[in-house]
Amino acid sequence: MATSFNEQLGQHGAWRRELALRLKLLSAWMKEHALMDAGVEARLRRLEDQMRSDKVMVAFVAEFSRGKSELINAVFFAGYGRRIMPASAGRTTMCPTELGYDAEVPPSLRLLPIESRMHPQSLAEWRQAPGQWTHIDLDVNDAAQLAKTMEKVTEVRRVSLDEARALGFWHDQSPDDNPPLDTEGRVEVPRWRHALVNMAHPLLLQGLVILDTPGLNAIGAEPELTVNLIPQAHAVVFILGADTGVTKSDLSVWREHLRPAADGMETRVVVLNKVDTLWDVLSTPAQVQVQVDRQRAASAALLGVPAQRVLAVSAQKGLVAKITGDAPLLQASGLPDLEVVLGQGILGQRQDILRSAVARGITDLRTETSRVLHVRRRDLAEQKMELQGLGGKNLTVVKNMRQRIEQEKHEFDMGNAKIHAVRAIQLRLLGEVYTLLGSRTLKAEMAVLAEALQKPGWKRGVKGVYAATFARLRDNLAKSYAVGQEIHSMLAATFGQLNTEFGFSLLLADAPDAQRFQAELSEIEASHVQYLSLRNVLKLAQPEFAERLVRALRSRLRGVNQSAFDEVELWSKSAAAQLEDQLKERRKSFTRRLEGIDRMQTAAGGLDAQVAEIEGQEAVLGQFESRLQLLTSYFLTTAGPRPPLE
Repeated sequence: MATSFNEQLGQHGAWRRELALRLKLLSAWMKEHALMDAGVEARLRRLEDQMRSDKVMVAFVAEFSRGKSELINAVFFAGYGRRIMPASAGRTTMCPTELGYDAEVPPSLRLLPIESRMHPQSLAEWRQAPGQWTHIDLDVNDAAQLAKTMEKVTEVRRVSLDEARALGFWHDQSPDDNPPLDTEGRVEVPRWRHALVNMAHPLLLQGLVILDTPGLNAIGAEPELTVNLIPQAHAVVFILGADTGVTKSDLSVWREHLRPAADGMETRVVVLNKVDTLWDVLSTPAQVQVQVDRQRAASAALLGVPAQRVLAVSAQKGLVAKITGDAPLLQASGLPDLEVVLGQGILGQRQDILRSAVARGITDLRTETSRVLHVRRRDLAEQKMELQGLGGKNLTVVKNMRQRIEQEKHEFDMGNAKIHAVRAIQLRLLGEVYTLLGSRTLKAEMAVLAEALQKPGWKRGVKGVYAATFARLRDNLAKSYAVGQEIHSMLAATFGQLNTEFGFSLLLADAPDAQRFQAELSEIEASHVQYLSLRNVLKLAQPEFAERLVRALRSRLRGVNQSAFDEVELWSKSAAAQLEDQLKERRKSFTRRLEGIDRMQTAAGGLDAQVAEIEGQEAVLGQFESRLQLLTSYFLTTAGPRPPLE
């Protein structure tokens, strides 16, 4: 029997927790034995935090009445024995609803009033203002209370025509798209702009985030939803009606908002829901299956996806089957097939990404730590040779040896001034990278685009402004990484000089490559240029829509720039930490050598004891290296025996 998505998510969560625990124990062991510099510590902490806090977002997207909420109930919440998400006939989800878990927030439903659209702040900015949200406590153990509370997301308001215009739900230029007026001349609009559900549901505790969306082609749809939230989802489930197939509206949503991601179709799943409407008692099962297969093939052809990515499902029958324990009905509903695709495709892909990130980090850690051990081993060897060379020598020779070590230490300390000067230049150049990728520069670039979009009348030339804006953003990214290369050249020269003068074993990693972030910028540009098309000319005529679009875009781009800067900064810090660590080791070496000389002068027969002590330290370093290989082997392979956690 296939493993359900719920079970696979549980296994994924357990795997992440084990990785995080092993990373924590590895960090503690390395710290205990003084094998960790600041760069290695930062890398391990980042990996551990990533393992503990990693989220898997699944977005459910469809036009109205396709059964999104029912599908969410069937896949995730059947264990409650009833519907949790409102799923009655007609339009239910009136605002985007995110379900997740944050230990810092009490179990609650948080609702952002629709009136917030009157203000310029983006949704990301509103998230930082919890006092502006309506909070309703949740009891996750009371299914009835939970379901009752979730009905809040369906609430609507009736507003005047002027208020509807201000909120973006009425456009005089496109009367056919406007909602109907009631007898009093008012317009029905959602009461809430966005909903956040925080609850300790077993799946949400594992890092699952569910995004339930209203119809993306609906008048008044949030640009931030399609610019930020959906593109960042790890999986998008696009739901169609099995009886209708791909309608014109469905096709519009798919082409404008759900084009295949850069990594292909693996993150896109198409569901033909309500397949039970094709179950005809007057037709044989084989005839019904032919009809279902025909709809799947036609839908796949229209959307340009492989037929195996289109699944026929009955969310309603699947939910009933899970609650009643009807195994044949569950199988007939097609729900298990969807869960397999979600589990193996989405979770498997996410696990591969996390595993690769950990493997890269651990490989770098091994290299850095091996270098530290090499430096210590070399210093011990030099100290032992010095001591062995003093065998049978008189005190005058010993005294001269001490003076020579002190002179070496003095010359070494004098060279530190050059290193401090290099560090100062390194920090200045890193500041230049921050300026190029910082929020102030991005805000200025977005202001140019906003000005073009907010000009009255026909938005002639706005595509050119949009393209020029992204060209400058890519240029800023290229410049920042060119500065990174400048840092690399300077450090490479410094490292080479130190290796020659002081016998260091400094090795500089390649400077980060901007290619990945350049590609991400190009993907964002390509996927959202449709907002500047003739299709959206009426929306763009509205200043408030244009402003929200720019703010949403800026929020997305800020994330890209921040990630790019973080990568350069971590690389720079790791290089500085490596240098600082070898400087520290060399100072310790001078101290140990001087202490050895002093002990020889005061203790008879101390030479042999000191040599034996050094040989013991060399043996310990060998044990450290073997233990390090054992502790890190698990992170580099999934096969073979696992080392003990202690």
